[in-house]
Order: sequence, then C-alpha cells, then structure tokens
Amino acid sequence: MSEVAAPPGVLPPAILLMGPTASGKTAVALELSRRFPVELISVDSAQVFRNMDIGTAKPDAATLAEFPHQLIDLISPQEAYSAARFRADALRAMAAVTARGRVPLLVGGSMLYFKALVDGLVDLPAADPATRAAIDRDAAARGWPALHAELAEFDPATAARLQRGDAQRIQRALEVFRLSGRPLSALIMSEGKAAPPYRFLSVGLLPSDRSVLHQRIADRFAAMLAAGLEAEVEYLRKK
Repeated sequence: MSEVAAPPGVLPPAILLMGPTASGKTAVALELSRRFPVELISVDSAQVFRNMDIGTAKPDAATLAEFPHQLIDLISPQEAYSAARFRADALRAMAAVTARGRVPLLVGGSMLYFKALVDGLVDLPAADPATRAAIDRDAAARGWPALHAELAEFDPATAARLQRGDAQRIQRALEVFRLSGRPLSALIMSEGKAAPPYRFLSVGLLPSDRSVLHQRIADRFAAMLAAGLEAEVEYLRKK
C-alpha cells in the first residue's frame, strides 16, 4: 500500500472500517495510520457535534493532534445534520485526500451514513413544516392507521412496508406525495443514483463473543461517567 496512485482508468481506493460500539474501530484506524498512507474521516452521526465529547467517545485532543480526523466537530448541537449532508461532506473530504496521493480511511459506526455514501440517496422534496403540521392535525383527528390506509390508496408499495402506527414514516410518505404529486415508491424507483468514484474496501469488526462486547460497552459507559458525562449533559441542556 506504499503506492496509492491508481493506474489510468482505474478508480482510486477508499477503505471503509465499520463495526458496533466498542468493537475497537478507533484502535485499528490509528494503527493503520501508523503503517500506511491513509487519512482518517469520521463516520459518526454524533461526533459531528461540538462539545459532545465524552458521550460520543470522541478521540481526545492528543489523539486528534497526532491522528487528525475529518468530519469531527463540524456543527453545534443546536444545528441539524443528515445523511445527505454527510455524503456531500465525505465526498469532498475524500477528494482532497485522494488529491494528496493518499487513501481515505472512513471509520465509524453510523451504518446509515456508510450506506448513504456507497449507495447514494434519492433526491426527495425537502421537509415542509406547514405540510407536516397539516398531516399531524389529520392524524390527531383520525389516527395514524387511517392515514396509513389513505397512503395505501395511492402508494400501496410504501404502505405495505410500513406498520400502521409508524407515524414518522407515514408522515414522510404523505408529505412527499402532497409536495410532489408522486408516490414515494415511484420516486425511489425512478431516481438514478450515481456511485462514488472509488474502489471501496469494506472491513467490518465483528466480535465473535458478544458477551465480551457487552462488557466493553459497560466498561466504556463507566469510564464516561468517571470522566464527567453527567456534567457534559447538563452543560448541553443549558445551552
């Protein structure tokens, strides 16, 4: 892996390092950084927020100084982040890493973000507060099962995969139809999603003994409490 430049016509490489909480992803990523010409890109839906350090198991300042991670501490907790924004941010970061002749190493446990990066996202209408409020009023009057039945009339494919009480997803499917005039399932089927211009190597850290993983998670939580997790949460609540 000392030579990372791709031959003409061959896509450049990128590594995806995935796994559950406390599976050892960070330790593996740091060791890879010591040995190979990689640059780290975080794939964590919580570590994008500033001041959420202890509860998100964010690498400490000394680690980040020695092993910089991109896409950490991007926004304040008052702001919103999404899989779509992550994909755009990640692709920009990956392009910069590749331009430096190095390999992007994306490490984290937010599987939705990995899926969004590799598979792409459907370009759906943005959320509309007025439309959502109208749907919520309708649901309060008639109930979500009734709205699920309404959804089934014009989008049976989406209704079939949703539970009758799945308020969030029923609301979104109705919202998409009211804003676009087209069923959500039809938009998903017709949308062409361009694949990222990379050769992905996916590495998953899967513990053979889940009891060991559970103990690691318990130990991590105890360490978080000792490090001041309660104070961090209280600070964020006040903010």
